[in-house]
Amino acid sequence: MRPALRAVIVDDEPLARARLTRLLASEADVDLVGEFADGASAAQALPGLGAHVVFLDVQMPEVDGFGMLQALPPAERPLVVFVTAHAQHAVRAFDAQAADYLLKPVGPDRLHESVERVRRRRAGLSATPGAYPERLAVPDGQHLRVVPVSELECVRAQGNYVELCVGKRTLLLRETMANLEARLDPRLFLRVHRSHIVRLDLVDAVEACEGGGCLVRMRSGLRLAAGRSHRAALRRALGGEA
Repeated sequence: MRPALRAVIVDDEPLARARLTRLLASEADVDLVGEFADGASAAQALPGLGAHVVFLDVQMPEVDGFGMLQALPPAERPLVVFVTAHAQHAVRAFDAQAADYLLKPVGPDRLHESVERVRRRRAGLSATPGAYPERLAVPDGQHLRVVPVSELECVRAQGNYVELCVGKRTLLLRETMANLEARLDPRLFLRVHRSHIVRLDLVDAVEACEGGGCLVRMRSGLRLAAGRSHRAALRRALGGEA
């Protein structure tokens, strides 16, 4: 079973949202974690949803699709598939590093192709299953430090950077959480919060918190918040019931 792909739909047209919802429901291992009718609401909610991909309309009232992306901090941006009735935005879309560009009405075959493209993008732009890097190259002043992924305990968002926790050291890497998450083996790492990725075999305990969230205690003693929307996935990944 593949890790679930957490998807969000942003489109001001109810019929378009309904069609995409129906098509995504027929895709295996895709969880629809949010649906929004405008860019402003989506930009506000997305950082807390842990979405891997957003299917995003371009033309919407007030805040369009590109404006919504710009409203998100780089570290909080999921992969993007633009879904629009207009072909003229394609160049700008791919300039925004879109994973795909779909023209309405979207057919099931084309959507399936797009979902698989997103999965490959998340797997580090490689179509080979299990092809994940064993080390990360991290600029450190005038040097390039090589960090074995096996020594990586967790990742924390820090503005436009991610902070790699490696033993007692921390290193900053200019990378988005979504991109780094896509590069890490999902059998070993799990995003538990919009700002936190943990190595699963270094989790010591999970403590429930008020409001439905929880606190992940690592073997090193480090404690990291886990979002309510990630709690079920965390329990599954650790071998518990959802």
